[in-house]
Order: sequence, then structure tokens, then C-alpha cells
Amino acid sequence: METHSTAAPEAVLESSGHGPGGGLPLLTLGALGVVFGDIGTSPLYALQATLDPRYHLGINVTDLYGIVSLIFWSFVFVVTIKYVFIVMRCDNRGEGGSLALYALINRQLGERAPRRWLMIAALFATALFFADAMLTPAISVISAVEGLGVVSEAFKPYVVWIALVILLGLFAIQRHGTDRVGKLFGPIMLVYFVVIAVMGMVHIVEYPRVLESLNPVWIVHFFTAHPVYSFLSLGAVIYAVTGTEALYADMGHFGRKPITLAWLIVCVPALMINYMGQAAMLIRHPEFRDNPFFHMVPPSLTVPLLIIATMATIIASQAVISGAFSITQQAIQLGFIPRMQIKHTSSQAMGQIYLPAINWSLAVMVGALVISFRASAAMLPAYGLAVVGTMLITTLMQYVVIFRIWKSPLWQAGFGFLLFVTIDCVFLASGLTKLFEGAWFPIMVGLVIFTLLTTWARGRAIMRERLDDGAMPLDVFIASAGKSVHRVRGTSVFLSASDSAVPSALLHNLKHNQVLHARVVLLTISVKDVPVVPAEKRAVVSAEGRGFFRVILRYGFMEEVDVPRDLEAVSALGAPFNMMATSFFLGRQKLVASKDQPGMALWREHLFAWMSKSSESAMEFFKLPTNRVVELGSQVQI
Repeated sequence: METHSTAAPEAVLESSGHGPGGGLPLLTLGALGVVFGDIGTSPLYALQATLDPRYHLGINVTDLYGIVSLIFWSFVFVVTIKYVFIVMRCDNRGEGGSLALYALINRQLGERAPRRWLMIAALFATALFFADAMLTPAISVISAVEGLGVVSEAFKPYVVWIALVILLGLFAIQRHGTDRVGKLFGPIMLVYFVVIAVMGMVHIVEYPRVLESLNPVWIVHFFTAHPVYSFLSLGAVIYAVTGTEALYADMGHFGRKPITLAWLIVCVPALMINYMGQAAMLIRHPEFRDNPFFHMVPPSLTVPLLIIATMATIIASQAVISGAFSITQQAIQLGFIPRMQIKHTSSQAMGQIYLPAINWSLAVMVGALVISFRASAAMLPAYGLAVVGTMLITTLMQYVVIFRIWKSPLWQAGFGFLLFVTIDCVFLASGLTKLFEGAWFPIMVGLVIFTLLTTWARGRAIMRERLDDGAMPLDVFIASAGKSVHRVRGTSVFLSASDSAVPSALLHNLKHNQVLHARVVLLTISVKDVPVVPAEKRAVVSAEGRGFFRVILRYGFMEEVDVPRDLEAVSALGAPFNMMATSFFLGRQKLVASKDQPGMALWREHLFAWMSKSSESAMEFFKLPTNRVVELGSQVQI
């Protein structure tokens, strides 16, 4: 049995939103630890990356001021105006991210939604997020460990292996959950932001004229001096805003206001002070261009700074790994990824989950990246393209909300649309110039994951069509078999993808056993386009007569499915549920790829069949009691 997603009318589930708990100061501190770990660690490599010899930029006022000014105005337009003030308003009952935005548009517009391109955009953004989830831990940790090279040249040959050990430990602890460790993230990141701000302030005091770099006129001077190299360097400037998507994706954990406050009060000031401090230091000490961040402190403080930076990069990596778990759960519930084992690591926090398959797949890919590229500078071209690709897709999707749902007039919202799309496209074009230097990686990973997501979604749709073709209407079945078939005591629950037809498992059971239970429940799991469905609106029950009941259990795309728990809470089925007197019947379809049936390309049909075979069983995913489940198989051509 497969879950399926159906849009729910606003009136039905209007109270289904959920919000974060805790006071505003605590939530703001928590947001510092989870949301801003990635963008907060960008000073370790962003300015250094723009000074790569391939860009032919010099250690002079024009180039350094131009770079710092580009970073500052990227913070203003891309992060603050677009994400904080616009994108974060496009929330789905408090949840953000490309899949949540996709679900929001589908729910609000229904049949009027541009479904095809919208689904393609949301899935490709999701695929790029997974590429980002591979790159972020690799780049963040190795960039911090590279600080050992500033301490002593003797450490350089061991940087890769030290980074691998740290990363292996990070992935190994995921199964224990991040609830306890997560409480330390906010204070550690607050200390980190204070430290980098103090580092920058020291150098700004020594060279206060660097404050002029905030003037956008320096961007004009920068591009006038060398237009081509300035354009190419934009592919490195984008590294300063990596992690911006986390502001939107993690809204459900903290809320819009805490994230906004953390960004405006702590992050922006600390980051800009540090970037200006790096520029001020380089003007006075151009010999430090090889690693300006770690050269900002005296040699005696390099090791303490290295420890703080490494902790910050581990936190940034932890945040993106946890994000990958959440995105995967959303994709499973919305029907874009096969069922996987999901372990809940906290009895109190819904978002504290662990997916072994995703965790160790990421671990293998991150390790392969570190071993292959061996330096943060070599990985950065790949990193930037994944980030800007996701940003562009988010921009396009957000304006579907602005134009179609909010119905903002074209003259009012059109300027913002052109501005933000232009900014994203310019960054994207600059990043594509590094296609053969590593930017191919997120494109390749994105295409592979996109193919898997679309194959699974299309395959499920085709399989449902095949099953529906031979399905019998429930009223016809009850009329023909309800009176004549022998009935036995107890309850049988037949899981069904359809909320109107008779499931194949029921027909097969009747054919082989020739009996029906006294109470027959046809159960459909329906995942709605909202994050959470309240418990009082979980079940929809209809009595079909002669002991037959149709039950629809409705879940949000951020919830776990627990069938026994929620069936026991249903009071409209006569006698209460007794799990020891209830049998669950599941249909298990063996999928056969066929050239004769119209559907997908043959190779995609084979891929879908393999994915279906590899998915977690419905018994485990729906938490059915193992000693009360009967599986009945059939063969389906796709």
C-alpha cells in the first residue's frame, strides 16, 4: 500500500499549523546554532576564494573594497530583502523549504497551479539541496582544519585525514540524536560570532578607512577596473551567502521572528565586521592572502581560534545533515522518495529524526569529496553553483505565490521579480564558468537525484492507474459478497491506496480464504499539503453497511504515521479497537517492466521496480504489529 497526497480545503485543516515552542530569546539563540552555522562560517573561505590567482585580482583598495561591497549588498538584497522579508512570508503553516512551498502552492491554487513545471522546480531544488548537503560538511570542516597549516607547515600533509576523522565521528553520532548536543549549538555559535566580530574590529580600528567599502560606488569601480575578472569573481562572492536557504528551510523549528532577529542583530554585523577586518588587514599585510581568516589573530591565538572555528563548522555540518533528514521525510510523505527507515531520537521534538540510509550515503559521498578534492578551494566551485541554483528556483516559486496567491499587482511586484531573477542569473552565469573546475558535481548529483525523485513519483502514479483499472467499486462488492460470504469474529484492516475502490488484498483474501471478518476496515493513509494535521481531524470515518467501514487517516508531511495508535483513538467504528483481535492485510505488488504497456522508458521502469523492492515494508513504516500482519502478493506490469 502506498501513501498518497491530496490537497485539503483550507476550511478543513485551517488549524493544522504548528509553531515552535520556547521564548523569543531562546529561539533566537537556537536559530544562531542551527540556521546560521553555514553562512556564519563563510568568512573562513569566502574572501580568500575571491583572491584566487585565476581571478587576477590584486591586494589593493579597488579590488578589496569592491569585493567587500559586493558581499555587503548581497547580504542586503539576497538575504535580507529577498529571504528574510519576502521568501519567509511564503510559509506553509510555519514550514519552509522547496517542498513545503510546492505543497502550499498546490493547496492554494488547486487545479490552477502550474503543476508540471512547479513539481520539476521543487524536485530539482530538492536534488540540489542534497548536493549541498554533501558539499557543506566537506568544505566547512576541511576549511577549518586547514588552519593547522598556519600553525605549522608540518600539519599540511595530515589535513585531509584529520578532516576525515572529524567527519566520520560527526556521522557516527547521528544515530544518538542531536537533542542534547543541539542545546549547545546556540551558545557556541554566539561565542563564535562575537570572536569573529572582535577579530574584525581590531583590524578596522587600525585601518578605519575600510568602512568606505560599504559604499556601492566601489562595486562600479571594481567592475570598471577589470569587467571580465570582476564578473568571474562573482562565482566566489556567492560563497559569502551559502547557507541562506537554511533561513527558509528551518522556519518550522524556530519561526520567522527569531530567525530575523538573529540575522539582523547578530549575524550581519559580525560577518561584515569580519569581512571588513580581513580587507583592512590585507591592505596592510598583503602577504597573508593565502589564509586571511586565521592570520587575523597573533600566532599565540591561532590554536584557540582553530578550535572555535572547527566547532562552528561541525555545527554547520550538523545543521545541513539534520536538514537532509527533514527534507527526506517530507519527500517520503509527499510521495517522491520510497519509504525508508525513520528513527525518532527524541520523544518531545518532532523534528529530531535519524535516517540511517541517508546518513551513511552522505557520509560516503562527503568522504569521497574530501579525498578527491583534498582542499576547500578545489571544492568551492561546486559549492557555489548548488547554492545559487537553489536560490533561483526559490525566487521563481516565491513569485508564483506573490502573483497568483497574494495577487500582487504586476507594477508593484514586477520590479522585485526582475531584480532578484537578474541577480540570481548573474551569479549562476558566473558559477557556470567553473563548470570543468568542479561546478559539474552539483549538476551531476542534482540530475541523478532528480531522476530518482521523478521516476518514483511517475512510477507510483502509473502503478495506481494499473491497479485502478481492475478495481471493483466498494458498493458493488458489498452487495455481491457482504451477505453470502461466511463471517468470522474479529476485525480485519485492509490498507488501500484508493479511497473508493476495493483493495486487491481484500479480493485476494476472499478468493483464497473465502471468509470475511465481522468488521472490515478499508484504510487509506492520506498525506496532506500541510505540515501537521491536528489529532481531532486525523480520522474520517464512513460506515458502508454490513460491517464495512471506510477510514481515512490524514497526516501532515512533517508527521510520522502510526496506524495502531491512531486507529485505537477512533470511536466511530462501534466497538473499540483491540489490536490482538485485529488482522492487517497488505497488498505486495511485484512490479514487472514491460514494453507493451504505455508508461515510462524501459530503463526507468526497471529503476522504479528496483526502488520499490528496496523500500521499507509498509508493516514497519506504518508501525503495524508484526504478529498481526498478512501480506498478499500480486504482479503488476508497468
